[in-house]
Amino acid sequence: MEKSHPPLLAITAFSGTGKTTLLKQLIPLLNQVGVRVGLIKHTHHKVDVDTPGKDSYELRKAGARQTMVASDARWALMTENQDNEMPALSWLAAQMDPRLVDLILVEGFKNEPVPKIALFRSDTGKDWRPLIDEYVIAVAGDVKVDMTLPVLDINQPESIAAFISEWLVDNR
Repeated sequence: MEKSHPPLLAITAFSGTGKTTLLKQLIPLLNQVGVRVGLIKHTHHKVDVDTPGKDSYELRKAGARQTMVASDARWALMTENQDNEMPALSWLAAQMDPRLVDLILVEGFKNEPVPKIALFRSDTGKDWRPLIDEYVIAVAGDVKVDMTLPVLDINQPESIAAFISEWLVDNR
């Protein structure tokens, strides 16, 4: 049976740890070694990528359940969730085009049953241990911890990208 989407790998941490900062470093590093990256980011805020006053915004606000904008450079599809329920991560991943993406990095979704790299920084004052579950494949932090999982240096994005590239070989 063919997979419905490329492999998922979540980057999970408590707020303020630097998930987005690390992802902004990892994505170009992975692209350099030929890994085409897609991204799904969880947010607790209302998302609106459309601009008030633009036609697509006005048409969506008029009641269109889905609105697509397209140009030579890119296209985007906005979909109104029914009953304001978060779609399942697997469904969201299945919306990615596997012809364009080799790996889907996921920011957040720390309770999802997908492979994860857990991040921690000592200056957040948060205990990293609650992040560890059966799906965590590595930990990246700013201090050494004693555990059986691979421990990566959060300040060395090149080594984290290399770890992800090696992991991807076994998980395509």
